[in-house]
Amino acid sequence: MFKRLSFRPPGETIAGDSVPMWRDVLRRLVTNKLAMSGVVFLVLLGVMAIIGPMISPHDYFTNNLDRTNEPPSADYWFGTDNLGRDLFSRLWMGARISLVVGLAAAAIDLIFGVIYGGIMGYAGGRTDEMMNKVSEILYSIPYLLVVILLLVVMEPSMWTIILALSVTGWINMSWIVRGQIKQLKNQEYVLAARSMGASGARMLFKHLIPNTLGPIIVTLTLTVPSAIFSEAFLSFLGLGVQSPAASWGTMINDSLAGWTLFPWQMMFPAALLCLTMLAFNVFGDGLRDAFDPKLKK
Repeated sequence: MFKRLSFRPPGETIAGDSVPMWRDVLRRLVTNKLAMSGVVFLVLLGVMAIIGPMISPHDYFTNNLDRTNEPPSADYWFGTDNLGRDLFSRLWMGARISLVVGLAAAAIDLIFGVIYGGIMGYAGGRTDEMMNKVSEILYSIPYLLVVILLLVVMEPSMWTIILALSVTGWINMSWIVRGQIKQLKNQEYVLAARSMGASGARMLFKHLIPNTLGPIIVTLTLTVPSAIFSEAFLSFLGLGVQSPAASWGTMINDSLAGWTLFPWQMMFPAALLCLTMLAFNVFGDGLRDAFDPKLKK
């Protein structure tokens, strides 16, 4: 009976239905084969970190001086080290430590960095300047120096490394959030919420930070491999996880003396460390591309 009126200018057509941002990001991420291969590897790594030591016929800490430096075999799947310890179970225990350190450091960076950077960006003015100066001073302190100072009052352990990495690790996140908040706080929807009497905390956590989740997630995925490498490096220097606990860094250090004669002792932890960092990096790159509107097709 009634004819629908169309207000669309002649010659213009709708290309397709609008797609929610997160659905579009997920679609583009899934179509990125390199990023998804990184995800598959990380999932398998997490599964093996849980079940690997359980399915091994040997534990990771018992010395067996009668079976030292054995190559991979049906009895010892990845061989043994110079103390006769099973490398297979030690490798996956090292994966547990690396993932815990990486995820814990990233979580602390997320909490402190987002809150600190959000306050800097939203407050602006003198508050922003003073808080930014504090972060710049902290950023200038080498984390290796922080670790050494912490070791004066604490024993070398995984938790010491997490604490050392967290002292300055959140600063990059805070600067990224600060820059995003500065761009968003003068948008129309923010001004409208402010005119309706929204408090500063509500403005920050309800309107501003949710709209910076893209850069936050990308930065988070790139923080994890950095923390994993730092843990391996510190353990390699003897400042991190101590024997008989297993770490990729300590395993590489233990294999240095005889790596030409027993290359498998270094090959397995070094390869897994490199592949883990590569997987996190390609996943982070895939997320960055998925959130980039310029690459939208």
